[in-house]
Amino acid sequence: MKDTEALMRTRNMVIDALAQNMNLYGITPSAGRLYGLLFFSDKPLTLDDMKEELGMSKTSMSTSVRSLLELNMVEKVWVKGERKDLYTIKEDWYQCFFDFFTIKWRTAITTNTSAMEKSITKLQELANDPKTSEDIREQAIIDIKKLEDRLEYYEWQNRLIDSFETKDILNFIPIDNKKD
Repeated sequence: MKDTEALMRTRNMVIDALAQNMNLYGITPSAGRLYGLLFFSDKPLTLDDMKEELGMSKTSMSTSVRSLLELNMVEKVWVKGERKDLYTIKEDWYQCFFDFFTIKWRTAITTNTSAMEKSITKLQELANDPKTSEDIREQAIIDIKKLEDRLEYYEWQNRLIDSFETKDILNFIPIDNKKD
């Protein structure tokens, strides 16, 4: 019994750390705990299994699973004879990292780029309007330059994300597969 308790304490220490750190990336602590549970599970789990193990509501479990599915951190698996949905983590943490940041960064880049491009168009109209005062025209031109500089940054970030998707990044920062 002592061995089992020691094993569970050790696992819970890791699960708590995962939950806390995932929160830094916008993933709720409950989803982080769920991820930790799936990490240590030797078999796929149903929502009911997870609910029972973590003592959380089925709604909370469902929401957490959905967010982890959207980030490609867990996957739904099929087991012969099982009618309920089963879930397990994706074992390739490198790919999970690539997927997570690709999804998050692409969303941010798209939102920011769209807003900046629309703003540049409106600022150009303002700067070109003969009725615009000289002070406002100068400020519009300064703002256009600032926004264009940021768009260059987002283009660089898109190329970085492309290197994640193609795995070209691994040419510069290889995965060290040390086997003792």
